[in-house]
Amino acid sequence: MKKITAMLLAGTMILSLAACGGGGNTSKPAASNPATSNPAVSTPAASDADYSSLPKVELIGADSTGKGAAGQLFGELVSAKVDEITGGQLTIEYFPNGELGADADILRQMKANEIQMVVCQTAPVVSFVPEVAVFDLPMVFAKYDGATIDKVLNGSDSAFKTDLGAAFNNGGFELLGILQNATYRLTTANKDLKTLADFKDLQIRTMENPNHMAFWTAIGAQPTPMAWNEVYFALQSGNIAAQENAADTCVGSNLNEVQKYLAFTNHILYANMMIMNQDAYHDLDPLYQQALNQAVTEAMAEISAQLATIDADNKAELENRGMTLIEYAPEFYDEVLAVPGVVDLYKSIDDSIGGLGATLQDALANA
Repeated sequence: MKKITAMLLAGTMILSLAACGGGGNTSKPAASNPATSNPAVSTPAASDADYSSLPKVELIGADSTGKGAAGQLFGELVSAKVDEITGGQLTIEYFPNGELGADADILRQMKANEIQMVVCQTAPVVSFVPEVAVFDLPMVFAKYDGATIDKVLNGSDSAFKTDLGAAFNNGGFELLGILQNATYRLTTANKDLKTLADFKDLQIRTMENPNHMAFWTAIGAQPTPMAWNEVYFALQSGNIAAQENAADTCVGSNLNEVQKYLAFTNHILYANMMIMNQDAYHDLDPLYQQALNQAVTEAMAEISAQLATIDADNKAELENRGMTLIEYAPEFYDEVLAVPGVVDLYKSIDDSIGGLGATLQDALANA
């Protein structure tokens, strides 16, 4: 059985952040103060509850992220914090990097309560909680900073969070938190994507998400769903010409070896959700629920403070490895959002999720 201790995790985070950041910097990031680094989330004081009278409980958690990616750091840090807070009474045996299967596999296992907890990005969750399609609205977060987005996604008084949480409950899940800091999925290609017209006929690998595919189709590209473990070789052979992912995933998968350009399309927020089987959550003693919620809140505060730096370091690392970075003026995003197919996609998504898209846009504008 793999128990993740705080000491082991500290070493893991150093190695993972160094692998993501590049440049040979192996120093440990400065510790963040959860009460200040993530002001949208209210962090409870360390609990002085006596857990020793409760029966020991072990949960199973998993992700399918790339090695060293933010999702792995999130899951492992929560595991360590739960162990520490409860004195080892509540533990999480954590399996990262697809050890228990791809996103759809581990989500199905969690639905059946064969595993209790999953960390993954938003797109695969849509098949299980349709309202998560709200995160498929292209570029909806692009003009907001991390604190504003976090207030909407995780804030205790957020109407959007309440509505989204209810949707998870209806699907048999408990949404514990959403980790982000205004970093995004980007596009790598062997074509210089300077203008919107350059995306025409671009054969790009996407996740198997109809809204993502509709977006790329709307701007003239040719989306091609493909399992992640096939992507490197498909790019290498020329079967596809591009893919989209966060910068840390691009570094961890050495996509610089098979791609020339990194375009800051910022089309989808790079967010990692921590989700739990609802029955498993409610079966926990309330003290264990409190400890788990505290662990998630503290972990989000600590890691989110590092995400912008990790993102910038990974972009710099890809450039150091020979990729050309493509940045866009605000007018580029306005042009994309004005494309008729993108306008129609916004309406289609919002209609399909009962107006949650409009709730999100209003919440962001008023945060």
